[in-house]
Amino acid sequence: MGIYRDRFVPRLVNVACGMKANEPLRERVCAGLSGRVVELGFGSGLNVPFYSDATVSVSAVEPADLGWKLSAPRRAASRVPIERAGLDGQSLPFSDSSVDTALSTWTMCTIPDIEAALGEIRRVLVPGGTLHFVEHGLAPDPSVQRWQHRLDPLQQRIAGGCHLDRNIRALLETAGFGIRVLEVFRGRGPAFIDTQSLGVVVSP
Repeated sequence: MGIYRDRFVPRLVNVACGMKANEPLRERVCAGLSGRVVELGFGSGLNVPFYSDATVSVSAVEPADLGWKLSAPRRAASRVPIERAGLDGQSLPFSDSSVDTALSTWTMCTIPDIEAALGEIRRVLVPGGTLHFVEHGLAPDPSVQRWQHRLDPLQQRIAGGCHLDRNIRALLETAGFGIRVLEVFRGRGPAFIDTQSLGVVVSP
């Protein structure tokens, strides 16, 4: 599984998350970024073309060396300075209240200890700083939820630890964030994997 995760999963994510249908969602999520930004799950840099004009710098948290390598052309074309500044969202190498904005796109599903990662985001954000996100997760329909729970172990194995059934709103509220904007909607794919949550939450 180590070879599969290291050599195949970053390419799978680059293709699956790089679909044209995702670009309008990336554009919406990145539009409000400002100042010093930390991006969880930077991957192959698919958000880079959508960073807002108010983005001063991006600290990229990315565990996969191959993902970072795949991002090289996008980083080279970026007008925003980008540095790889961490390998693990569960333990961020930044001081308290040192980041203005955080970004996560289809990343919360995969971090093993997502509660710890959200706690770290709260720690490093300035008071009133915002986390901008789009994530797939638990569907509102109980019948779809049952399928998500059944298929989740298989999804984790084939997609590098990705979960189908995380409750994004509950995770964010439990972590202490205030909801500013949250939209839950179905994308173009099957509801069990394409129930999306897009929004902005605020660190107290």
